[in-house]
This record gives sequence, structure tokens and C-alpha cells, in this order.
Amino acid sequence: MGKALDFLEAELQSIKDQGVYRPLREVQSAQGPRAVIDGHDVINLSSNNYLGLATHPRLKRAAIEATEKYGAGSGAVRTIVGTMSLHNELEKRLAEFKHVEASVVFQSGFTCNSGVIPVLVGEGDVIVSDELNHASIIDGARLSRAKVTRFAHSNMDDLKRVLTEVKGQFRRILIITDGVFSMDGDIARLPDIVTLARQYGAMTYVDDAHSSGVLGKNGRGSVNHFGLDGQVDVQVGTLSKAMGVLGGYVASTRTLIEMLWHRGRPFLFSTSHPPGVAAACIAAIDVMLDEPELIDRLWDNARYFKAGLTELGFNTGRSETPITPVIVGEGSLAMTLSDRLFQAGVFAQGIAFPTVARDKARVRTIVSATHTRQDLDEALAAFGQVGRELGIIPS
Repeated sequence: MGKALDFLEAELQSIKDQGVYRPLREVQSAQGPRAVIDGHDVINLSSNNYLGLATHPRLKRAAIEATEKYGAGSGAVRTIVGTMSLHNELEKRLAEFKHVEASVVFQSGFTCNSGVIPVLVGEGDVIVSDELNHASIIDGARLSRAKVTRFAHSNMDDLKRVLTEVKGQFRRILIITDGVFSMDGDIARLPDIVTLARQYGAMTYVDDAHSSGVLGKNGRGSVNHFGLDGQVDVQVGTLSKAMGVLGGYVASTRTLIEMLWHRGRPFLFSTSHPPGVAAACIAAIDVMLDEPELIDRLWDNARYFKAGLTELGFNTGRSETPITPVIVGEGSLAMTLSDRLFQAGVFAQGIAFPTVARDKARVRTIVSATHTRQDLDEALAAFGQVGRELGIIPS
């Protein structure tokens, strides 16, 4: 090859010089509360497998049986010959679960935002977005070609200020927020957002990636958590985190869903989910309905672990959910903390700029329903030891 890509070497070296370069870790076991990562048996505090459904017997059995019956792949995009009965069944079940008219499944939560936002708004419209919204929302907003204006994170006075400024200046207004913010673990102020949206004639859009399976009755998400069923225009959720499988979904009106069949570009131009994936997602809904104790256990573990970190003296920010950051400031320190924890038998990924602000680097922890109290106690002991050695908490 020529030297056209040589500029990337300097850019990659810059990442290494900042101490934030990360190799890809190899998981050599099932995705559980403990996992074998790079040959080490460690307590896993970085998985999005909140309820342990990735290894739940009912999901594994459903995937195997569907694969045996329908094959390994679907063979086409949904709009040609890739819509199988399992896809229709999954979307029907999701709509019922979310208390909406209809739903549609995309290949991922990321592609949901890339595909849906440009259908709702375009040139002449404005998106009012929380400043800490997920990267997929940022990308979807850019693709829409609508004007994007941000409001200070979860600051309702600032949201009202922005809405006042844009009212009457644009054809449509779309307010977008995460339900649970993935880096800080705090919950959006949806009741206030819905109230302001009504006052200013705006559409509402909630990305429930980290709320699905975590908040609301049986894990229905942040909208249900606040008793707002039927009052939020668009809900995006994921099948890849608490539901333990793969994909994303949009839950809304029948009209929007049918528009996405015709205008949602990731939906139109990507092969549909393999039958085993769709069947496992259906089984995940059944498990969340039949085994709500998993969600109770998740929250018990989250409260216990969060309290333990706080007692040790760590800064856990504004977390209100099982996502609990350990904020240390410098990116290189976050990576050192992560590496030292790994040596002590705990995997918790370091996260630095540009994912978070330069002075807000952290190790992000996520407990699951399947962690035992012994797992959490061992992890807390490791955090305490390493945190003291690095001078992050008092000796």
C-alpha cells in the first residue's frame, strides 16, 4: 500500500502519549458476573448485561430452537423478503410491552437514532438536545440537517430558555433526551420535559437504551417509570443491554412506524436480524414479565455497591441507577486505575475524553442482578486497596 494513511500513525501515537490508548480486551467465556478476560478470571463490572439475560436458559433455548427451525440468517432486508414471522411477533410483543400502538426493530440502538431522527425533522426544523446525549443522537441529529441547539444537562430553566428562543422560528421542534445517561447514570427529568414540550408545541423523543429492563414496571423504561405512558411521542430502546441480545427498537404511533418502513435508511438497507436473535428477544420479554425479581436484585446490588464506593471515599457523581462512575479527573489516572483493578481481579473500563469531559475521566462500573454479595465485597476491597495506593482516596 502507499503512504496515504501514514497520518494516522501520528494521531494514534498522540492517543498513546496521553495515556488513554486501550487495546481490545478478549472475553474468553460467557458474559457473566465473572468472566475470563485476556486469560484472567475477573469480576466483570463493565457489561451492559444488567439482568443476566445473555446467559438465561430460556433465551439460549429460544435461540437454538429458532435457528434449527428457520436457519442461521434471514437472507434479506425487511422490505424485500427479510421479514419473518418472528420479526413481526417481536414487534407486536414490544408494542404491547411499551404500551404503544406499534414498534419496529432496527439492527442496533445506534441505527435507530440514525434512522428515526431524520424522518421526524429536517431543514427548517430544530432539535433541542440535552448536552450529554449519546453519540448516536448527535450523529442522527447531524444527518437530519435540522438546526441543533443544546440545553445544559437536565437543566429545565435552560431548556425553557432555549424553547423560548426557538418558538416561532422553525417549522417543528423536537426535544431529545436520554432516559438514563450512560456515563453518569442519572435519570432525565421527563415529567418536566413533557410539560415544557406541551407548552411550546414540541415533539418529545427519549432514548431508553440504559432504561430498558432497568426502570419502570417489569423494565418498561423511563417513560413508564414516571407514569408517562402515551405522553412521549417517540421511545427508542435497546435489545442489546438488559434484554441480553442484540438490536434496537422504536416504539411510537403506527403512522411513524410505517413511515420508518419507507424512510428509515438503516432499516431499508440492512439485513434483518437472524431468527435466533429475534426469538431470544421475545424470550427476554417473557422473562422480564415472569421474573421481576431479577430487576429487584439488580437494584439491591446497585444500592449496596454504590454505598460501598461512597463509604470508601470515591466520587460517584450524580448516579441514580446501576451505572456508577468512579470519577478521578485525569484520563491517564482513570486508565491506570482500570489496569490496576484488573490486576486485582476486577474488570472496570476506564473512560476518558472525548467520551467524557477532559477533567471528568472515570472508571465506569455497572453491577448486574447476577453478581453475588461476595462478588461485590471482593470488588469493593479491590477498589479500596488500589484507590488508596494511587492516592485517589485517603489511606
